[in-house]
Amino acid sequence: MMKQAWIVILAAILAVPAMAKDTAVQKRLENSAVVLTEILNIPEDVPQSLLDKARCVIVLPSVVKAAFVFGGSYGRGEMTCRGGKNFDGPWGPPVMMMLGGGSFGLQIGGQATDYLLLVMNNRGAHSLLSNKVKLGADASAAAGPVGRNAQASTDAYMRSEILSYSRSRGLFGGISLAGDYLGPDGDANQQLYGKGRTPDQILAGEATMPGSAATLIRVLNQHSPRLKS
Repeated sequence: MMKQAWIVILAAILAVPAMAKDTAVQKRLENSAVVLTEILNIPEDVPQSLLDKARCVIVLPSVVKAAFVFGGSYGRGEMTCRGGKNFDGPWGPPVMMMLGGGSFGLQIGGQATDYLLLVMNNRGAHSLLSNKVKLGADASAAAGPVGRNAQASTDAYMRSEILSYSRSRGLFGGISLAGDYLGPDGDANQQLYGKGRTPDQILAGEATMPGSAATLIRVLNQHSPRLKS
């Protein structure tokens, strides 16, 4: 009887780290929904025409940028894409993502910044799902224009696979993330969907939509329910 009690206690102890990780991933989705809601409610935010053309939306809450001669950025978030082979269906289950980068130069300080990225074509979406990519090199990226009525049809914007925005200390605007690396967060996706699920399988509908993503999907459906190419 005593042996069985110790087995139960040991199993409970071992389960705590896994539960903590699961909770952290779910919290990340909830934070992403909050950031997306706040950004899309800014008067001069992302042009509606660009949001309606986006195949995927990436939200990276509180990306930490710190520097003391050597600089770096690190953040985790999620990517939600429209379903179907051509990314033209309803918004599907989110894929967990991570961002990282480094720099060298005379610099000091640190801050946390929220990022919103729009993936504007199928090639950009597929490249992010398959591997970690270097923004500006493996995938073309540009600072996105601001303002719902902004003219967003220039060649620079139309050629870019990814348009990026940031919000820091109350300020919102387009920002270049060239040089940073972005790709799937394998551990977080495994925690959320189970072992063996690839980003492509998640987007193909082979994974159940997590309950913690409900608010995120609702916000996307409210602001851009369908693709307008």
